[in-house]
Amino acid sequence: MNERHTTAMSNLTSIVENIYDQLNVGNVPVMGLPLRSKKNIEFDTQHNVWKYGELQTTRTSKTVQGAQMMLRTVYTAEFINDMIRDNKSSTLREMYYISEGWDRAKFNSQDESNLLAEDLEIISKCMREDFKLRPEESGAHIYGNLDINTLTKKGMKKFNCMDDVAETGFAVPYNVEKESFEIAGTDAKFVMAIETGGMFARLIENGFPERYGAILVHLSGQPARSTRRLIKRLNEERGLPVTVFTDGDPWSFRIFASVAYGAIKTAHISEYLATPTAQFIGITASDILNYDLPTDKLSDKDTGALSAELSDPRFADPFWVGEIQAMLEMKKKSEQQALAKYGLDFVTDTYLPEKLGEMGIL
Repeated sequence: MNERHTTAMSNLTSIVENIYDQLNVGNVPVMGLPLRSKKNIEFDTQHNVWKYGELQTTRTSKTVQGAQMMLRTVYTAEFINDMIRDNKSSTLREMYYISEGWDRAKFNSQDESNLLAEDLEIISKCMREDFKLRPEESGAHIYGNLDINTLTKKGMKKFNCMDDVAETGFAVPYNVEKESFEIAGTDAKFVMAIETGGMFARLIENGFPERYGAILVHLSGQPARSTRRLIKRLNEERGLPVTVFTDGDPWSFRIFASVAYGAIKTAHISEYLATPTAQFIGITASDILNYDLPTDKLSDKDTGALSAELSDPRFADPFWVGEIQAMLEMKKKSEQQALAKYGLDFVTDTYLPEKLGEMGIL
């Protein structure tokens, strides 16, 4: 058991003790939590990320629903402590099903159990990885000249994420903290996080990492926490610039925001996950015009999402305001693969080198 696990057990025990202490003196147990919404997101100037502000909500046991959540909190804390003590781990899905044996404390849905795990992170000031709770497979992979030491069943083992892996890359584990995942060495010049598997494969096939000294990270859609954490570690520990290459639509813009600024859902740990210096290299409204890219019409849902981003503090920068407004005006969106209009080599021979040159990375 490492120090992080010991701290997690201690802090979770304190949460349960606080609930019992309130009951012992005849009080109805209450628990304070940050309000988890867009209006409670504030910029943290110390870490240059977006975090929860001072708006609070109170969870009380005065209602049946509130009392059930307090009971679930106790059961969940005990379950996590038992896992750590027994050197076991569980997926979030497994924890939801395990609660079926908790009688009145069982969850009605996995959304409820996931939210409670996040609540315990916030209150305990620990991370889900310290609880030995892991998500389902994220599908994220990394490819490039990067040496790592990662924990296996036979102890720590060294891999090179180019020479020792297939062209699909090295699968990113759910826990990439230093105790189980060491960044041993690299001569790479920058990191490129890529939204789609097709573009990730295209850049590998075209020899982009070797030619330009890139470490490629396949985000597999909205990136998992471990993926964002690894990107941040590469940036901080190795001083590697980070770029994010996505489709040109509102959902892809949010992928970039989660990597660079932090996600609303995980704003309590933005300083651990977000890379504020990350630069967007994905498809923009300007690219659609400048490169005359094939497009699709914005759906009503797309339009609503773009409009919402104009009031999202993470997109308040003039660059984003201009690009979002331009996309709303043209009513068009485009994908990474639209660059294939000019041939399979265009993205690696022209588009990315031009963008990286403008950023001063190449």
